[in-house]
Amino acid sequence: MERTYIMVKPDGVQRKLTGEIIRRFENRGLTLVALKMLTPKRETAEKHYAVHAERPFYGELVDFVTSGPVVAMVWEGKDIVKITRAMIGATKPTEALPGTIRGDFTADMMSNLIHGSDAPEAAEDEIALWFGEGEL
Repeated sequence: MERTYIMVKPDGVQRKLTGEIIRRFENRGLTLVALKMLTPKRETAEKHYAVHAERPFYGELVDFVTSGPVVAMVWEGKDIVKITRAMIGATKPTEALPGTIRGDFTADMMSNLIHGSDAPEAAEDEIALWFGEGEL
């Protein structure tokens, strides 16, 4: 079975959409392996978004994800990365289809509710960054 990292970002927590997001994944038949709520440390957020470090929005993105509590989760299932990415929807609100999490609940590219690993290798790295030994 494959695992992926999913994070409900501060705007999703503030808007009380965490339960709805979890419900959608559970209804799909995916298995929740780990869950915790925390306010990310800047160092963790910087590592998480390191791939965007040279982009102009990097600082704003790190500021946003550290601005309040997030819900960090590990989900498991067959083809989980592809399935969850499809359920999450496109980053750009104008491209996020109705029925996806972003298509149903977002209108802003920065405040887009949720992060999901984009590849199995990225998922392994992100899970290791956000969860320690014995937390899974």
